[in-house]
Amino acid sequence: MMTTSMKRIKQSGRYGMFLTLLLWTGITGAQTEVDYLSDTTDTNNFSTPYHSTYTFFYHLNEGHYDPDISAGALNMAGSEGQNASALAVMLKQIFDGNGVYVHMNEIPNAPNYRDTVRNGQQIYVFDEIILPSVYLEKVGNQWKFSSNTVQNIKALHQETYPYGTDKLLTLLPKLGSQVYFGLHLWQLFGLFFLILLVFASHRLFTFLVDRGLYYVLVRSGYRTIAKKYLLPVARIVSIYLIVLLLAIFIRVLQLPISIVSWVTIFLNAVKPLIVTIIFYKLVDVFSGYMERLADKTTSTLDDQLVPLVRKTLKAFVIIVGSLFVLKYGLRIDIVPFLTGLSIGGLAFALAAQDTIKNFFGSVMIFIDKPFQVGDWITSGDVDGTVEEVGFRSTRVRTFRNSLMYIPNGKIADATVDNHGLRKYRRFYSTLTITYDTPPELIEVFVEGLRRIVQNHPKTRKDYYNIYLNNLSAYSLDIMFYVFFEVPSWPEELKAREDLILAAIRLANRLEVRFAFPTQTLHMETFPEKQGFTPVYEGDRAGYQKKLEQFIKSETRGESRPPEKTAH
Repeated sequence: MMTTSMKRIKQSGRYGMFLTLLLWTGITGAQTEVDYLSDTTDTNNFSTPYHSTYTFFYHLNEGHYDPDISAGALNMAGSEGQNASALAVMLKQIFDGNGVYVHMNEIPNAPNYRDTVRNGQQIYVFDEIILPSVYLEKVGNQWKFSSNTVQNIKALHQETYPYGTDKLLTLLPKLGSQVYFGLHLWQLFGLFFLILLVFASHRLFTFLVDRGLYYVLVRSGYRTIAKKYLLPVARIVSIYLIVLLLAIFIRVLQLPISIVSWVTIFLNAVKPLIVTIIFYKLVDVFSGYMERLADKTTSTLDDQLVPLVRKTLKAFVIIVGSLFVLKYGLRIDIVPFLTGLSIGGLAFALAAQDTIKNFFGSVMIFIDKPFQVGDWITSGDVDGTVEEVGFRSTRVRTFRNSLMYIPNGKIADATVDNHGLRKYRRFYSTLTITYDTPPELIEVFVEGLRRIVQNHPKTRKDYYNIYLNNLSAYSLDIMFYVFFEVPSWPEELKAREDLILAAIRLANRLEVRFAFPTQTLHMETFPEKQGFTPVYEGDRAGYQKKLEQFIKSETRGESRPPEKTAH
């Protein structure tokens, strides 16, 4: 461990990523403890976990470098014939490369120490999260790094310094060992090369994305997706690659462990954080693809489903990403946290049972699809048009233009009358005519009404009922029972208007009088006065001729007023 001083470099605004150039002054924590206890601590003692650790790191420091003594802390059983001193140096590099800071005051100083967490075994693990396979064990009367740890040193070293960077550990010191600003010359060269590599890799990746992948997507007709979703994700991926380069090459510089430990914690926290951001943005890309698929369908419910899926996926990504940041970045054991969640889950479920019920109610709405956005529904006191289906509630716009929020759990259990799914819309009315209308004229009038229904483009032709079916107190009642094949209520109203106006025009042509509540007083007819009761002098043939003339005029549109056109 070497003396160094620390200084930060300012953030590079365009790339959104800052590099930290560290110059160290002062002694690291472990070195300080070793020096402080050097008068009273045996530097060649393996009787306790504390003494073995002290001896191992003390003789690998720059001022007391003697790897042969440090190698005495290795249990070489099963690794005979290998260079113990080289393995000791590699193990030290594994600690430094992973940023594992060894706090001497936390290491037990008892010859018969037992790990209560591991059923009383005589072992000591330095770091449960980063290096769980590196631990001391008691061999006879001495504490040494376990044989299993020694056998895995080369594999751990390769994992700590991947892609051939382990060779730099021997090549870089050859550049010079002079000390400037508390750093060796080869470390300064390494820092300069690392900064240059970071900026060059960012430039290269940006060029490949902006000029390559973006160009291909634009030429393929995906300009919106490329501009709105791809480029933000690509920039975050570029930052992630920079963090990976820093995490790999910062280890090669062999900087003081007290600083490297904090840098490692920072980089390990940033990596899952950036991955979380990447997946968070990829949710938008996936949602954009789902929106395009939803636009191709006739249903509007899947259009409402897309934002719900997007919110759910984003919440899931944030939760999982936070757990990874806590565990691998901040080195916090999340098992007790998850255990606490499982224990408190029951109480939470009981407290939020209405919310959970509404959530599953929304799930059932999307699965069963009893209605979709835009449908007119009736359910109890609810009567209106569906505007939005959310996780907790459904929003319905009433015909009073007010807004009702109905919990989805209530809708899932209720009877819903979906008027929007009707194939036909019923129209029932009663046409009342006067009692003095001749039967022949009534028959022609009823036949004319049927012809009107048959000629209308939006009526159901296979089922309708138009009959003289009742004798009321003041009128003869004709049942007018038809169905319209229209998608919306305004179109239904327009179709009703067409039929009613056609019936009125037919009655006027045939001289059929509609009845209304009246009282008739019959008086003697005077010769000079004509009575109010009409005199029907025609016969069925005459009425039928008038009907045919009416149907022809209706077909040609002669009886209808000209439609106004907008200019």
